[in-house]
Amino acid sequence: MKSPRARLFVALDLPAAVREGLAGWQREELAPDPALRPSRAETLHFTLAFLGYHAEREVGRITEAALGLDAHAPLVRLRRDPVPVPRSRPRLYAIDAESDETVALQSEVERRLVDGGLYEPEKRDFWPHLTVARVRTEKPPPGRRRGKPARVERPPGPLPEPLVDPFRGVRITLYRSHLRPTGAEYEPLAQTELLPRGGGKAI
Repeated sequence: MKSPRARLFVALDLPAAVREGLAGWQREELAPDPALRPSRAETLHFTLAFLGYHAEREVGRITEAALGLDAHAPLVRLRRDPVPVPRSRPRLYAIDAESDETVALQSEVERRLVDGGLYEPEKRDFWPHLTVARVRTEKPPPGRRRGKPARVERPPGPLPEPLVDPFRGVRITLYRSHLRPTGAEYEPLAQTELLPRGGGKAI
């Protein structure tokens, strides 16, 4: 019999204090515009590799490849201004990050997954970012299955100063994504804590 399949991705988790700070900013900046739907705090992370669907029996191999490394916690600095994607008619807003160490970590995780025949790299360059809001969809016109993103009248403002202080990621997690009508829900399947390194806010 075929093994059940799971929708998987690997992510770098944020310190709890950073997630909580972002959630507070979301409540203040996203509530005034009904077109914006905040991302839940538990979904705020840096996706290192989206693996798509794999047989559940491969989870052990994927865990060993993606998480079986000795890596230091990368230093991350969030940029203040949210980025509309795309800029002309945004469907989401993201927070960009400056982090050469996260880029290097992603490259190593990707290499290990590719070497194991478990992942095909994306053609675009890795972009360390957090999706903080999605734009609700307008009612589709007759004959179309999906409407355009609603127009955002009040884009979210910049992050407060405490959230642009550098911090360090805390762990790498293999997540299973469950698609629900209300949005995706993420189930952690395996985690590895990252080695401490000096600098950045305390976790």
